[in-house]
Amino acid sequence: MKKIGIFYGSTTGTTESVAEQIASHLGVGSSEVYNVGNTDAKVAEEYELLILGSSTWGSGELQDDWYDFLEQLAGKNLSGKKIALFGCGDAMSFGSTFCDAVGIIYEKLQGTGATFIGTADPSDYTYDAPTAEIDGTLVGILLEENNDAATPALRYKTWTDALQNKI
Repeated sequence: MKKIGIFYGSTTGTTESVAEQIASHLGVGSSEVYNVGNTDAKVAEEYELLILGSSTWGSGELQDDWYDFLEQLAGKNLSGKKIALFGCGDAMSFGSTFCDAVGIIYEKLQGTGATFIGTADPSDYTYDAPTAEIDGTLVGILLEENNDAATPALRYKTWTDALQNKI
């Protein structure tokens, strides 16, 4: 199995909890799960698969800790690496910007040479028009932990099972 690093930004603990649950499903140790708020992006160079997660804030913005880390990561040559994305958001209250942080990360890392995996089918989601949807496909898994407690666990279990087939 490829070496997996999970990187998240979390203000309220929700995205951190999801990152830990994804790690558990994939058999990734807690030492391989990083809070981007206190991690140098150079650490990402150690991994073959980067799983990146952020919540979305305000009117479709990244979680605060992501800005510096993402800028550093975008400056790296990530050729040969795979990236999978996950996001937490609130589709009920912010349907037009639901999980836009995932789309922001995806867009920012386009020129790094990495291959993106872990897309999702948007057909069973309810939202308006997030930036995480490109050509009818979600560039990562989008989770609504606060308003729909049952669905996220099933989504990231299904998503991590699919990831294991691609790594």
